[in-house]
Amino acid sequence: MGIGTEREGNIHRALKFRYTGIEGETEVPRGGYVCDGISSYGEMIEVQTGSFGPLKEKIPELLRLGPVRLIHPVIISKIIETRDSRKKLIRRRKSPRKGTAWDLFKALVYAPELPRLKGLTLEIAPVDVLEKRILDGKGSWRRKGASITDKSIAEYHESIVLSGLKEYRQFVPFKKTEIFTVRGLAEKTSITPEIAGKTLYVLTKLNITERVGKEGNAWVYRKK
Repeated sequence: MGIGTEREGNIHRALKFRYTGIEGETEVPRGGYVCDGISSYGEMIEVQTGSFGPLKEKIPELLRLGPVRLIHPVIISKIIETRDSRKKLIRRRKSPRKGTAWDLFKALVYAPELPRLKGLTLEIAPVDVLEKRILDGKGSWRRKGASITDKSIAEYHESIVLSGLKEYRQFVPFKKTEIFTVRGLAEKTSITPEIAGKTLYVLTKLNITERVGKEGNAWVYRKK
């Protein structure tokens, strides 16, 4: 078991090896940290499945030493298999929850300045996941007592590469002359108002959108 791999999940591990490549190295000490991998052409690889908050200090330090590719998986669909204590399959179903590229902003909201850093490429990695559970009575009440025993990637989809600030403009589907609210963005893109709010918080921090007033209690935005 390598440095920093004790609590590593299967999804994180699979993406680490996929992006590092067979000729690259994994778990490499750099700048006082351990990066997930370094590809054969020298790019440092970081996989982050959750919030980007813990990376606010790490990424700038790694960038002092070279280019970094930050991989963020988004679960597009999930199949859930539940087995009994004898490992007999009880049911297999598809989760109603579906992820989208917009889920990136749920992670980025905790470190909204990261995309400004020179040398950083952020890549959204959409995947389908197989989640295995065992009905042992020890799991969450939401899972009716079933414990998660494994999560693995069943299929990869085409990634979305964000290599500079201009790439983030695709998340503002409005003309420069149009004004809109959080709810307006949510309705136009079929995302939740919560994600729309986080998206506009980040994009405003990146100077891609700006607040130009209010409609009642709602902020009004415009693409810059």
